[in-house]
Parts: sequence; structure tokens; C-alpha cells
Amino acid sequence: MDMSAPLLTGYGIWVPVAWLAASVVAGIVIYLLWKTGESSYKKGTELERPYLSGNMEPEKGAVHVRASNLYWGFLQALKGYYDVLVPVHTGVLTDYMIWFVAVTAAILVFVGVLS
Repeated sequence: MDMSAPLLTGYGIWVPVAWLAASVVAGIVIYLLWKTGESSYKKGTELERPYLSGNMEPEKGAVHVRASNLYWGFLQALKGYYDVLVPVHTGVLTDYMIWFVAVTAAILVFVGVLS
């Protein structure tokens, strides 16, 4: 009697021993790769600082990229769209709820007319 017969599913065979062996082999390979890493690393020393070709690391505020700079091209490409939408967005929650109810009502009317 074949011991793996109950494990046949029609889509292949489930062999937990093979998965366990593969996991152990993968774990050993990962451990060996980890052991070949740099062993002189010490937390809290100069080794943690980024290498910037010998230059000192600038202050965080000096290298921060503002969103207005980051999305400049995107905003310029859609300037006509944003010029219309920005005044509509007031930041008041009740205004947004009115828009939500109005658009939902329009969609329901549109669907009701078509059906």
C-alpha cells in the first residue's frame, strides 16, 4: 500500500516532509549567508551614519524635499483641473456630505432612468 495515496489531491501531492526539509535547507543557507556578513559592526557608532563621500551629513530640514517641489510637474500638467477643483474644496465636512448625497442621488436617478 502506498503511504502517500491519501495525500493525492488531483492537483498534485502534498508532502509535508519535503516542505520541512526545504525549509531546513533554506534556513541553513540563510544562516550561512548571515554569518559571512560584516562582524565588526557596532550599534551606536560611526558605522550607523550614511556614507556621503566624506561630506558631513546636512541637517534634516536642509535636505527635505517639499511636496510642492516634488509634485511640481504633476501640478503644472493638471493646472486646469486643479484651478476648478481647489475653490470647490472648502474643508468643511458638511459641504463634502452635500456633494456626496447629490452625486449619489444623481447616480440613482441615472440608473433608475436606464432600467
